[in-house]
Amino acid sequence: MPTRNVVILGSGCAGLTAALYCARAGLQPLVIEGREAGGQLSLTTLVENFPGFPAGIQGPQLIENMREQAAAFGAEFASGDVVGAKLGARPIELELDEGGTEPLRTQALIIASGARARWLGLPSEQALIGHGVSSCATCDGFFFRGKDIIVVGGGDSAMEEALFLTRFASSVTVVHRRDEFRASKIMLDRAREHEKIRWIPNARITEVMDVAKKEVTGVKLESTDGAAKRWEMPIAAVFLGIGHVPNTQPFVGQLATDADGYLVTRDYVHTQIEGVYACGDVQDRRYRQAITAAGTGCMAAIEVERFLAEG
Repeated sequence: MPTRNVVILGSGCAGLTAALYCARAGLQPLVIEGREAGGQLSLTTLVENFPGFPAGIQGPQLIENMREQAAAFGAEFASGDVVGAKLGARPIELELDEGGTEPLRTQALIIASGARARWLGLPSEQALIGHGVSSCATCDGFFFRGKDIIVVGGGDSAMEEALFLTRFASSVTVVHRRDEFRASKIMLDRAREHEKIRWIPNARITEVMDVAKKEVTGVKLESTDGAAKRWEMPIAAVFLGIGHVPNTQPFVGQLATDADGYLVTRDYVHTQIEGVYACGDVQDRRYRQAITAAGTGCMAAIEVERFLAEG
């Protein structure tokens, strides 16, 4: 198998933007799409905050447009996922779950493998993702103006989501399985002081309704404190604020990560290994937006072009 100029891991906004820029530079990038091709946007319905689409665009359609654009300039695509890597080797060696026995070799690597939201794991929840179940208040809060909303979680992420959603919702109810919260005191106090935020501690959601209608109309809850209480609550949306898991498993022990596993970069996209770059949600725990992921994908591609020209 010939050595590639650059391999890009991930096919969300960051990976596809990197592919477009690398392809236009004549680098013939290979994009490994990953098990969840398209990233989190593929689970989103209407996207209204990506520039250039005044009427909005469906998330999967935006991804398909970006993929077609990159392919038109010569980007190549392969299915599968990376399960092992030798980042210190020259050239870099990657082991694919669908790649046979020979490793994939590349002069440069862009890691745009993203992060996956933590979900409750309920079948009804999974069926309603993009139809009232969301893990991104910034992305989807606007669609529930004047509605009653639930936020699940007890950490800073949940408090941030709840506070942001008060800009749109009539009420925001925080549901947490314990009566103690992991959130920092300042974030918890800020949420507790807000007149729109209500609280249901010691409870968990057992079902999101209504899958048949393809929209969230309510939730079923049960107590977690031994009281064996069960009840239903009408609601228009459920936002998960229990964090994200960056897709960095093949690089553990080779690349620096923070306490939650996000890749640590310097100068925006550089890892500590020469020729290895990271962009998008795999290294961005703060913004997690399609447009910021695309921006760092552009940066990574430009850095690869410079790296290969100097090499």
